[in-house]
Amino acid sequence: MNLLNEKDLYALVHDISMTFFKKPFTDVVRFNSRLRTTGGRYIPTKRLLELNPKYVLEMDEDEFIGIIKHELCHYHLHIEGKGYKHGDRDFKSLLKATGSPRHCNPLPSSKRERKHHYSCRSCAHVYNRQRRVNVNKYRCGKCGGKLQLQ
Repeated sequence: MNLLNEKDLYALVHDISMTFFKKPFTDVVRFNSRLRTTGGRYIPTKRLLELNPKYVLEMDEDEFIGIIKHELCHYHLHIEGKGYKHGDRDFKSLLKATGSPRHCNPLPSSKRERKHHYSCRSCAHVYNRQRRVNVNKYRCGKCGGKLQLQ
């Protein structure tokens, strides 16, 4: 799937809204390339859907449609004055009814390599970390033993 222009993106979101929610999407949707850890977000004060363009380029079409459905759950519940936040019962039931995902899968490009490997001297539990750990300051979370760099 190629990156969509604003008109095509709006048409896609509107079609998904009518298909799964039987309600029109009448507000603004756009791509936001600054989103890093999420596939999209709904901003209630502006009634705006922002979607991560990397999900269109790196993932399959079903994943992107799932993100749109998830954000439309927030959107429609907010407009109706119901609980639209992740912990609300209304939100969870609408996710289930529309087959929307609770979370999006991480992007393949966001996989980080764990550079630092530590193990506990007592229980041999292994810790893989992105950043270095001061082994004189921190201890094993399992048994409290000393850590050593592998």
